[in-house]
Amino acid sequence: MKLRVESVFTDFLIVGGGAAGCYAALSFCERSDKSVLIAEKAHIKRSGCLAAGVNALNAYILPGGTPRDYVDYARRDAGGIVRGDLLITMSEGLNRVTRKMERLGLTILKNPDGGYAARGKRNLKINGENIKPILAGAVSKEPRITVLNRVCVFEYIVGDNRIYGAYAVGIDKPVLYIISAKAVLCATGGAAGLYKPNNPGFSRHKMWYPPFNTGAGYAMGIRAGAEMTTLEMRFIALRCKDTIAPTGTLAQGVGAKQINALGDEYEQKYDLTTSGRLHGTVAENLEGRGPCCLRTVGISRRQDIDLQKAYLNMAPGQTLRWIESGNTPSARNVEIDGTEPYITGGHTASGYWVNTGRETTIKGLFAAGDAAGGCPQKYVTGAFAEGEIAALAALKYMDDGQKTAGSARARQGASSLDPFKFFSRGAERSSAGLGEIDRLEEEMQSIMDEHAGGISRHYRYSEASLKTADEKIRALSERADLLTAGNTRELVYIFELTERLLLCRALIAHLAARRETRWRGFAENTDYPDADGAFLKYINSRFEDDEFRIIFRGLVAEGEVYEH
Repeated sequence: MKLRVESVFTDFLIVGGGAAGCYAALSFCERSDKSVLIAEKAHIKRSGCLAAGVNALNAYILPGGTPRDYVDYARRDAGGIVRGDLLITMSEGLNRVTRKMERLGLTILKNPDGGYAARGKRNLKINGENIKPILAGAVSKEPRITVLNRVCVFEYIVGDNRIYGAYAVGIDKPVLYIISAKAVLCATGGAAGLYKPNNPGFSRHKMWYPPFNTGAGYAMGIRAGAEMTTLEMRFIALRCKDTIAPTGTLAQGVGAKQINALGDEYEQKYDLTTSGRLHGTVAENLEGRGPCCLRTVGISRRQDIDLQKAYLNMAPGQTLRWIESGNTPSARNVEIDGTEPYITGGHTASGYWVNTGRETTIKGLFAAGDAAGGCPQKYVTGAFAEGEIAALAALKYMDDGQKTAGSARARQGASSLDPFKFFSRGAERSSAGLGEIDRLEEEMQSIMDEHAGGISRHYRYSEASLKTADEKIRALSERADLLTAGNTRELVYIFELTERLLLCRALIAHLAARRETRWRGFAENTDYPDADGAFLKYINSRFEDDEFRIIFRGLVAEGEVYEH
């Protein structure tokens, strides 16, 4: 297998055409005549976390509220481990980006008085099945934006801690792209598939987070030496059992309470944070009072129909299940359960360590959405807001006359993830194929599940179990390095496996470094079962000499701003 080399030049490279990436491209073009290239692994029309649609905007400042209120809410929910400077700049943009999306064609439901229809304290009801096609359509109308669909960006081109572009490979055609850029935005989303999922085998794709989000952006930054933050703040979603559909639509839409098998409401017994609601459900099951449900029996016929319609905008499998079984929510309570752990900077604070302009510790490399750390509870509108912030900061970076590359090819060094070696054949290399790649991935997921706090261990781990996980993942990484690919699609699957394995190692290092249990439910350290004020700090890391060096950083105080 041979790869044809093709050079591409742009001013602003955006890796990932999801919510943050699309919005960043539009924001950039509103204020500049420079060129933009979006490199998308799937197809931009239906890619990213919004691919299947969404039925609410979960971050909005309702009348009477302020951006500071939203910061306070996110800080409480995350146990204090947040960047207030990032949260406030994001929160200040929530309503602005919402209005823009409505102008682009998004249907936001209205009250009789014409105001937006709220769902809960910070949410708006929308008809959002087509939210991603709306974004993609707006991008397609902008002549300065070029979209490369079906290409996998697998490594940054970095020299002297400054970014000059990226390498990518075509998924459907054997092309190695060398992309030169003056600035780069990582908007690749977070990571799924590190742990054994709720539903095994053929149904393993039925998960909370998109299965094609492999942590590529995190892995590229780690290999390039970027500082990462708070990976140990895993996200575990409380979902409708089996379908893995969202529960917020039930809890906020019709006020459904969490109940155990005895019919008792148990929410108030536990911490009323996102992680606390999960912890309560796990605890009730462990103590023999499961299964746990959201109480929907007794809701009105109108509410019943509205729920079925709402799930068609985001998780149609749940509606189909109700219809197929004949047990709609008014007739039977909805059983709930936790998912496997994910790494995502949109719900928790995991991701790149960035400044207020969302620039990473690598000059000219920016991050937004799930890829950027320190700013949890972004959801959709927060991803838009961060995309806008990062795009404007990238434009300023270029306009300030920073030294940029004339050609990324001229700066091409030895790639740490050389694509050509995976096409080599020899006695020392294993025979790959999709079956072998899948087997290694399943082995990785089992290791993480059993030794690094997965579902089967009720999200609990210890120093000893993490050490075992690290040893096993390192050995598995060595085996993955010997895989071979017969075509570019197999090559991409190998890349995705190696990305996940590297992120597993990073996650294990972060979990081991936080010697406390700050987020009951999300991560429970059995050696240190309580929160410890000594760890009211950020746990960051850099990848140096094939090891993760842990960096402890003090919290950015209220009203302060952090810059590199």
